[in-house]
Amino acid sequence: MISFQAFNIFLIVMSAIAAAVFVVLFFVDAGYGKFYQPKWGPSVDNHLGWFLMEVPVFIAMLVLWWLSPIRSDSTRVVFLLLFELHYFHRSFIFPLRLRGHSRMPLSIILMGALFNTLNAFMQGGWIFYFSPVNYYSGGWLTSVPFITGTALFFAGLYINIQSDNIIRDLRKPGDSAHYLPKGGMFRFVTSANYFGEFVEWVGFAILTWSWAGAVFAFWTFANLAPRAARIYDLYLSEFPGQIDTTKTRRMIPFIF
Repeated sequence: MISFQAFNIFLIVMSAIAAAVFVVLFFVDAGYGKFYQPKWGPSVDNHLGWFLMEVPVFIAMLVLWWLSPIRSDSTRVVFLLLFELHYFHRSFIFPLRLRGHSRMPLSIILMGALFNTLNAFMQGGWIFYFSPVNYYSGGWLTSVPFITGTALFFAGLYINIQSDNIIRDLRKPGDSAHYLPKGGMFRFVTSANYFGEFVEWVGFAILTWSWAGAVFAFWTFANLAPRAARIYDLYLSEFPGQIDTTKTRRMIPFIF
C-alpha cells in the first residue's frame, strides 16, 4: 500500500486531470449515446458496454474492503453499501433496462473503466486505508455531515433513476424519433439525470467528509457539465421554441 503522502499526491493529480477533462470536453464530444461516432473505433452493444464500464469499480471497491484490516468497522461498511448501491444499479440494472441496441466504442468503455477503477482507489483508499482509524467515531452515523450527505445522496439517486426512466419511456418499441424529455427535474434542466448523479456524489463527499469524495464530485461535474451543455444546444436546435431559456438550465437548476 502506498504512503499517505503518495495518496494525497494521487488525489491532486486526479483533480488536475479532471480540470483538463472539463476543458477538453467542451471541444470534443465523448462518442457514446447521442454523440456516437464510428471514428472512436470498434464498438459493442451498449448493454454490454455499460456493464463493462461500470462493473470494475463495483468489484474493486469490494476487494479493497475485503483486504482492509478495518473491514468490520460499521460506519465504513455503511459507506461501502451506499457506494455499491449506486454501482450495483449502474452495472447490473441500468444496462438491462436500456431500450434499443445502440453502439458504444470500446475506447470509451476502456477510458470509463480506467477512471472507475482509479475512483475505487480514491474512495476505498480513503475509507479503508488512509482515514485515521478513529476519524469516524461511533457517533458518526448520527452526525450532521452524515445525515445531510445521506439525504443528498438518496435525493440524487432518486433524481438520477427517475430521469433515466423518463428518457427511456420517450420512445415506444421500434420508434427512432427524438423527443424532448419533460417532467421531474427536466422542468428545470435539460440533463436532469446528470444533475441527479452530481447531487449523489456531492452527498457522498459530505457524508464521508473526505477530500477523496470531493475530488470525485468534482470529476462528476467536470465529466458531465460539458456534455450537458452540448445536449442543451442540441435540444435548442432540434426543438426550437420548446425550451424556456429564461428558466431551463443545462445541468444545475437556476445556475448552469
